[in-house]
Amino acid sequence: MPKLSDVITALEEVYPPQWAESWDAVGLVCGDPQAEVSRVLFAVDPVQAVVDEAVEWGADLVVTHHPLYLRGTTSVAATTFKGRVVHTLISNGIALHVAHTNADHADPGVSDALAEAVGLKVTGPLVPDPTDPLGRRGTGRIGLLEPPLTLSAFAAQVAAGLPATAAGVRVSGDPNRLLSRVAVCGGSGDGFLADVRAAGVDAYVTADLRHHPASEAIEATEAAPVALVDAAHWATEWPWLGLAERALRAAADQHGWAVQTKVSHRVTDPWTAHAPMSFTA
Repeated sequence: MPKLSDVITALEEVYPPQWAESWDAVGLVCGDPQAEVSRVLFAVDPVQAVVDEAVEWGADLVVTHHPLYLRGTTSVAATTFKGRVVHTLISNGIALHVAHTNADHADPGVSDALAEAVGLKVTGPLVPDPTDPLGRRGTGRIGLLEPPLTLSAFAAQVAAGLPATAAGVRVSGDPNRLLSRVAVCGGSGDGFLADVRAAGVDAYVTADLRHHPASEAIEATEAAPVALVDAAHWATEWPWLGLAERALRAAADQHGWAVQTKVSHRVTDPWTAHAPMSFTA
């Protein structure tokens, strides 16, 4: 079995920490680098339900996309839910590693997995990383729909391709409009709406679209409108787990490690119910 340090090295070869944003908190959160690792669980959120799953399965390492302590802390006391997560992990000999915006910027990364899940053929990044000489890394992705679909049909394809959540998928635009070029960004993406408009795509799939940025994006593209498809934050990032798992499996095969891996299917989206309203467009 590999040591934790070996597994972390393998993960950071695919998702180097230097690719993370300056404000981010990636890397090893807790765990002994010399401890042996036989089971690795991949999940989006480092929440108690995921940690409990790790304990039940006998995991030695949990790899999450979201950081546990993004803004730092002065205490890991079990009087808070994050402190309880840390205590549960350490008392059960489980390490926690985070790959966040470094996984967003990777090639392939979070948005590549999202594009594949919703049926797009990636042609390049939405916002290229200027440090990448090949121009393949960066934020978001642009892809082709082959064959083109109407917005209504594509929205249904997005809903079918992503894990189900209570909120489902929201759509803005003419349902009969034919789409061929689509931008995607896993996680919160309304900060890139100007880049989406500049890219000249037909639609944009992301999460956490706020009212004013979405409204302004629609108004600003009246001549060439961009359809918006808004899914749950958790759902748009969940497809990356399988990508990360495959990357670690490849490293395990290369080194001859006896490591089991598993992707968590526990829905940790914070919205748990949806109450339909009577609506006529």
